[in-house]
Amino acid sequence: MYTEYRIQNMDDPKIPQKLFAPRVRMAPSPTGFFHIGNARTALFNYLFARKTGGKFILRIEDTDKLRSKKVYEDKILNGLRWLGLDWDEGPEKEGDGDFGPYRQSQRLDIYAKYLQQLLDENKAYYCFCSQEELEAQKQDIVSRGLPPKYSGKCRNLSELTVNQYLEDKKPKVIRIKMPKTSIKFNDLIRGEIEFNLDLIGDIVIAKSLKEPLYNFAAVIDDYLMKITHIIRGEDHISNTPKQIIIQEALALPRPIYAHLPMILGPDRAKLSKRHGAMALTDYRKLGYLPEAVNNFLALLGWHPYGEEEIMSLEELINRFELEKVQKGGAIFNLQKLNWFNAQYLKKLPSDKVFTYFSDYLSNYAPKKDFLRPDADYLRKILEIELSRINKFSDFFKTSDFFFKKTIDYPKALLSWKEGTDSEIKQALTDAYSILEQINEEDFNRVNLQSKFYAFIESNPAYQGNRGKLLWPLRVALSGQKDSPGPFEIAEVLGKKESLKRVKKAIELV
Repeated sequence: MYTEYRIQNMDDPKIPQKLFAPRVRMAPSPTGFFHIGNARTALFNYLFARKTGGKFILRIEDTDKLRSKKVYEDKILNGLRWLGLDWDEGPEKEGDGDFGPYRQSQRLDIYAKYLQQLLDENKAYYCFCSQEELEAQKQDIVSRGLPPKYSGKCRNLSELTVNQYLEDKKPKVIRIKMPKTSIKFNDLIRGEIEFNLDLIGDIVIAKSLKEPLYNFAAVIDDYLMKITHIIRGEDHISNTPKQIIIQEALALPRPIYAHLPMILGPDRAKLSKRHGAMALTDYRKLGYLPEAVNNFLALLGWHPYGEEEIMSLEELINRFELEKVQKGGAIFNLQKLNWFNAQYLKKLPSDKVFTYFSDYLSNYAPKKDFLRPDADYLRKILEIELSRINKFSDFFKTSDFFFKKTIDYPKALLSWKEGTDSEIKQALTDAYSILEQINEEDFNRVNLQSKFYAFIESNPAYQGNRGKLLWPLRVALSGQKDSPGPFEIAEVLGKKESLKRVKKAIELV
């Protein structure tokens, strides 16, 4: 069962309003890396579409020929796929079997038709003002204490003059005639918003018939793709009245708008790199899980009833309500993201975690001369390190000793509560003897613990003071002050390597 919305017919705005399943779009520009704010917008659109039984459309707005790069588009597609935010349709199937996105660069003839319509109906006009003229106009208006806007100099040029300028190939743009009135629209999150259009002036909507700018191309595509809801960041609020005027000039229906709160740093300033903001790819490179990133992003500006925080993508879909998105800025907290990721490392099935881990090792991890690079060895290490890491990039910081052929540490680290050298050496010698007596096939943490605890209970020197025996053993195996327990380490290293390391510690003492 899904929620339906009463909206205008997207084919003909004159038809009375009726119920339609929503259609939403994610429309990034491939002019920079896909950042965390883009990912949050995509997620909210996806959740809304899935919750309402609607459609989620992906459109690449690549009309900026100079700044649009394929590498950025690839980052967008890969990022959405990594997060599991699959879109529902596209112009064609691509090599991997998925729909390709709509690309504005492939739709220029469509925009030209609508631009020509506005010119023919005298709702838009060619502007031939040079940059120098525009700057002079701006300075004049500002000097009079007025908000900067286009003066309208070319608005009423004669047809003869326009044709002559076009024949002379004089540089030009296309502007739309903005009415000198105010406009209101209802935002699902913010309520009614009003703009005074007289403060905006006649905006540029294209550089030429085949070079539409963002506001114009977006309006045409939203109409032709029958987009019912436009869910985007609040930084686009100022674009909304401009787009509504273009819709009205072409007699197109008005979609429903919802502007998401900005993502802020802990100091409530605009999110930046100093707060931990990075491209989505960078979070993947650091070893974050897509489930954790989705869960974290969903709660940046929205929260369901109750105190529960850990929610799968399916649970987020079931509980999502666009009207419950907050107006105020959402605080980005990197420590919270780390917490979410640590929870999912423990929560997800071990096979899935190891699959993610293998991908991380293959594509993003620092190259290592592994002591034993086989998958079983790596999996055993990961299992005992999961409780000690927040993300995969922490793995080698805590477990590096598993991969070194030799480990170095100061002799003093072997000492348990300022024990003497003779006490340390005796403890290591006893540990070596116990390890040596255990068969290779029985060399596991359960059996190791049983043998060591039995020895401790039978030996007065260690009774009530296990650390006297186990601390030197753990340091000998790991070379670290903090590490997993000695039995877990010994099981992973195996009998041969464990004996080798204990023997080296004895020699060090």
